[in-house]
Amino acid sequence: MLSKKTQYALRALSFLAARFDQGPVLIHEIAEQKKIPIKFLENILLELKNADVLDSKKGRGGGYFLKTAPNQTSLAKVMRIVEGPIALLPCVSLYFYQKCADCTEEVCSINGVFIQVRDATLKILESKTLEDIQEMRLEALDFSI
Repeated sequence: MLSKKTQYALRALSFLAARFDQGPVLIHEIAEQKKIPIKFLENILLELKNADVLDSKKGRGGGYFLKTAPNQTSLAKVMRIVEGPIALLPCVSLYFYQKCADCTEEVCSINGVFIQVRDATLKILESKTLEDIQEMRLEALDFSI
């Protein structure tokens, strides 16, 4: 299950993707429009800035903005920054591998299944970008009219 932090990050990034060429967006505007607690959002945006997904401008006309075009940032990248491992088990993670703390088996009986789950999940998350979630939001709006 996605953490609230990851959900908020994706909401904020979707909002910034929709305003990609319109200049910086104030943090309070993102918080208000996306219903995200501002203190929580500040930490999330700073983390994304430190990971080079976002940039910011200080002073008048300042705020946060995407560092690259929305179609250049995969959902897998965002999730790894905010959430950490995407894999459901630490022993199948590509970037955060760890042996399971309580594992006593030389050949794990569930490892193979969760490698398949990881691969299927990654196939989708690495192929989808911030632009895709923005487009899906717009398509959802079209269906509701």
